[in-house]
Amino acid sequence: MNDSPADEPTPNQVLLRLAQRVRDSAVLGRSRRISGLFDFLVDCAVHGRVPKEIEVAIDGFGRSPSFDASKNALVRVHVHKLRAKLEAFQNEHPDPQGLRLVIPKGEYRLLVEGPGAAGALPGMSQSIPANQMQWSRRERIAALCVAVLLVLLLGLLVQRSRQPQPEPAVAAARASALWQPLLNDDLPIQIVLGDYYIFGERDASGQVNRLIRDFQINSSADLERRQATQSSQARQFEDMDLGYLPTSSAWALGQLLPVLAASGKRTRITLASELDAESLKTSHVVFIGYLSGLGMLADRVFAGSRFGVGNSWDELVDVEGDKHYVSEAGMPHPAAQRYRDYALISTFPGPNGNQHLVVAGTRDVGLQQAAEMLASPRRLAELLQKSASSNAWEALVEVYGMNRTNIEGQVLVVAPLDVAALWREPGALQDAVP
Repeated sequence: MNDSPADEPTPNQVLLRLAQRVRDSAVLGRSRRISGLFDFLVDCAVHGRVPKEIEVAIDGFGRSPSFDASKNALVRVHVHKLRAKLEAFQNEHPDPQGLRLVIPKGEYRLLVEGPGAAGALPGMSQSIPANQMQWSRRERIAALCVAVLLVLLLGLLVQRSRQPQPEPAVAAARASALWQPLLNDDLPIQIVLGDYYIFGERDASGQVNRLIRDFQINSSADLERRQATQSSQARQFEDMDLGYLPTSSAWALGQLLPVLAASGKRTRITLASELDAESLKTSHVVFIGYLSGLGMLADRVFAGSRFGVGNSWDELVDVEGDKHYVSEAGMPHPAAQRYRDYALISTFPGPNGNQHLVVAGTRDVGLQQAAEMLASPRRLAELLQKSASSNAWEALVEVYGMNRTNIEGQVLVVAPLDVAALWREPGALQDAVP
């Protein structure tokens, strides 16, 4: 006899409902590997199967039985990314019944957690005992790094949730004509970090033995097009669904986050490779990163600018002044030798009454200097005095660095932007312009 109500969902129905909710959200992105891994783990959970790493590689990713998990982190990397996507989605959009899909740390299975989950899904919420988990040294170090990062992020969130009175310097910066258009309304702020897509290269045995950054390949779609047009490279390169950020982006974010967080506004952090056109219309966008990491923002930044990119992203050309500014930061330098870098700061209205701010450097010290300037009331006031417009201008800053640290900087050019050209050139969200 069944004591449960007739309409009570079965454990598998609960699991499949939560899984479909994740799929419908599009949080898995366009990566076939991430979505395929998710479908594989859902199928395993439905059938009560707890796969091992080698099984995920063979059955989930189509690898051969000779796959060596000790030398190839393919499964661990993608499971980590899937776990992060699930956590981010469910934190932002909690299930009405308080249930969550989770991938326990150190495991390769999907289970349901939440009120009544253990009873509804018997056997699916048990964890592997610690004495049965054998982690490699690399995995222990990675776990420690993730734990430290989570602690730091938790500290930032707690600090923001308390909303303490801002320090005088932060309050003064926030009150400036640069930050007020972003902070003094109800629109959300989207912090965009300039990232770089990287992919794997196989060796003669078919194993991925190195990662490649190619400026002509900036997404999985770009790699697929390269493989389709150059069949000889179809099996040579592998989409690892990976990217990287310059270390200076994190440092610059740390400088600017107090100014943004003190406002108490809704603030999201995303990657330039994941930025969508809708955000350009509905959010204030703050870009932090290298000029070469602007992604879809590059066309807008330079559409109404007096500057252009030269022979590489390390070179800016002043079209009006016929001058070339070439960064020296990409060259090798002794620790005590000074070298020159550049920063570009740009702020301009979006297509729908919002405001965009670009904090960029050709390399690390340029980006560091730009962030310092925009967080310093004194330097910010000096910069704003030179701008003819409060909401549409750009500044080129020459920066001297030493051992990857910005030492000093001076503003070379402050010029208004051609606002009419920003959103009325081809590919500039024509339909969004009022």
